[in-house]
Amino acid sequence: MQKIILTGDRPTGRLHVGHYVGSLRRRVELQNSGEFDKIFIMIADAQALTDNFDNPEKVRQNIIEVALDYLSAGLDPAKTNILIQSQIAELTELTFYYMNLVTVSRLQRNPTVKSEIQMRNFETSIPVGFFCYPISQAADITAFKATTVPVGEDQLPMLEQCREIVHKFNTIYDEVLVEPEALLPDNEACMRLPGTDGKAKMSKSLGNCIYLSETADEVRKKIMSMYTDPLHLQVSDPGHLEGNTVFTYLDAFCKPEHFGLFLPEYADLDELKAHYQRGGLGDVKVKKFLNNILQAELEPIRARRKEYEKDIAGVYDILKAGTEKAREAAAETLSDVKKAMRIDYFEDMNLIAEQSERFRNKSE
Repeated sequence: MQKIILTGDRPTGRLHVGHYVGSLRRRVELQNSGEFDKIFIMIADAQALTDNFDNPEKVRQNIIEVALDYLSAGLDPAKTNILIQSQIAELTELTFYYMNLVTVSRLQRNPTVKSEIQMRNFETSIPVGFFCYPISQAADITAFKATTVPVGEDQLPMLEQCREIVHKFNTIYDEVLVEPEALLPDNEACMRLPGTDGKAKMSKSLGNCIYLSETADEVRKKIMSMYTDPLHLQVSDPGHLEGNTVFTYLDAFCKPEHFGLFLPEYADLDELKAHYQRGGLGDVKVKKFLNNILQAELEPIRARRKEYEKDIAGVYDILKAGTEKAREAAAETLSDVKKAMRIDYFEDMNLIAEQSERFRNKSE
């Protein structure tokens, strides 16, 4: 069996460093590993419209922003198919068929759906499209016969629902669909990077994100104002690591070589943490260290983005080519699904022959 990756993002805004350490950086590593036969990265605009139906221009404008973030982070169109979800009609048809395999009560029990509904204050006014997006996500994954889905911990319930749909379909009809496996970040700090204000989630509306496309000065200002330890009032005070956003970011981004480059008086991150905890280490020094690390990580991304921004038409060509390849794969899966469900009326020559024979005998 081929090893295939499917993952993606909703185009509701520019991607930030939380997206980067949570999934995007890993995607580039997986792409370059040579371990996978096919990689599909989806710009999930149809899913974005489920809760932005009244503002389609927001989604439309952010297609190119997300594409630029992908390419500037290192996704290579020669190795990875970057596609736009809404341009593949087969995904919608698969979603419709899968709806018969999931109950309303099962969707209501999905922890991810429940938390998303609460976050958006939908209460009883839940758009049906939004309510059913776990089914749509299952269609996305199975359409490309993905074996591996890189996800954050919060998305595990969605993948579990997909696996249930696959199992039920294969049991009722035929062994057509592939049951995917989750691939979690290997660094716990990367699973959900907090906002710069210490809040659990980065959000554009909260203004607590560091975007991949921001200038070096914008990044520096956000880091220097980052939430730390409210009890660490003086340099001599013992500091606390738990809930300290700066150290969470260091856990996500810091590498051993960064100390030799930017903070040679410390051997490693453990030594830096120990000094902070016993007192005598100021927040400003730690923030400056983090700034140096993030600037080193983001500068190549910013440079690549500037080059891609010079040829936006070329970026759309990349999206079109990736979408066309993805559509071919989805069409093959849809054909297999319809055959298994016995609704491939025009392609089933045996059916036509049988019915012709039946009615011929009837007339005789």
